[in-house]
Amino acid sequence: MGPMFAPLQNDTFLRACWRQATDHTPVWLMRQAGRYLPEYCATRAKAGSFMGLATNVDYATEVTLQPLDRYPLDAAILFSDILTVPDAMGLGLSFAQGEGPKFAKVVRDEAAVAELAVPDMDKLRYVFDAVTSIRRALNGRVPLIGFSGSPWTLACYMVEGGGSDDYRLVKSLMYSRPDLMHRILAVNADAVALYLNTQIEAGAQAVMVFDSWGGVLADGAFQEFSLAYTARVLAQLKREHAGVKIPRIVFTKGGGLWLKEMATLDCEVLGLDWTVNLGHARALVGGQTGGQGKALQGNIDPNVLFAPPAQIELQVKRVLDSFGVPHTDATQSGPTHIFNLGHGISQFTPPEHVKALVEAVHTHSKALRYKR
Repeated sequence: MGPMFAPLQNDTFLRACWRQATDHTPVWLMRQAGRYLPEYCATRAKAGSFMGLATNVDYATEVTLQPLDRYPLDAAILFSDILTVPDAMGLGLSFAQGEGPKFAKVVRDEAAVAELAVPDMDKLRYVFDAVTSIRRALNGRVPLIGFSGSPWTLACYMVEGGGSDDYRLVKSLMYSRPDLMHRILAVNADAVALYLNTQIEAGAQAVMVFDSWGGVLADGAFQEFSLAYTARVLAQLKREHAGVKIPRIVFTKGGGLWLKEMATLDCEVLGLDWTVNLGHARALVGGQTGGQGKALQGNIDPNVLFAPPAQIELQVKRVLDSFGVPHTDATQSGPTHIFNLGHGISQFTPPEHVKALVEAVHTHSKALRYKR
């Protein structure tokens, strides 16, 4: 038996994941615990560094709960980083102040690829301890989402040694030595599956795969080097834990072109960026009432949050209206929507603008349901 937790008081997000009717559209935000909040910056200063924050259970718990203390969000997401898995593989992750992630070791040749292995999960104990601690601290307020980077996205960082503008190194390896690329991706997929399963055992109530860089691939390469390995992760994930079913979310930034193919993934929810029309996505993959389909998550442009609150409200309505009237039949499943950004929140976002967004989602989504 795993740890014991308080019963859930707000399950709107989980019900939407399962395509069940809800009284409002649930909302949470990618990177909702982050640098746009002054309280986060204060905690990070105490921790001394990003990794100091992520590897300290008390700090990770504190910052995960900060946005929930400010806004009536419908889910919490574990405070961590997508690069913890390659770090545990021995690549040496670091974050310089004001810069992105950097790896001390890169994976670009046969010798480096041969050394890769699924890491010992004990090296990631700080993540699982944080999951359990956060879940306890939430005390049933809202569900907790665990996450990982996708095999392809992790490979981009592992080969490039950090972020990239042109993905030249990782794509060069992919085109010149597809055998090495497949080997990296296979190890990554098995590591991600084990990592997410261990998060589920620690208390995560839903899990999300961030395929942040899937959209940089050419058609054909996306299916072979990204989609196939995301599918390999999903095939290994636990469907339930302690008698409770665990929904799985896949978000591919720039993946709108391949929605039909992503509909074949063994997951409950597809995340969309702001380039996709929600109504079109619903028609394509959302399914009918009483039938099968994917719940959809997204997809307002994060830069909308720099507009005045009245404009934010207008754009929220536009996104909700583009999805259309939500499914309200409590006796069967049907098309559902989880409101989110099309990518992570910017560190420069005014916190009061987030309040306007969350309130507008709840207010307008209720009005949409009860317009009769």
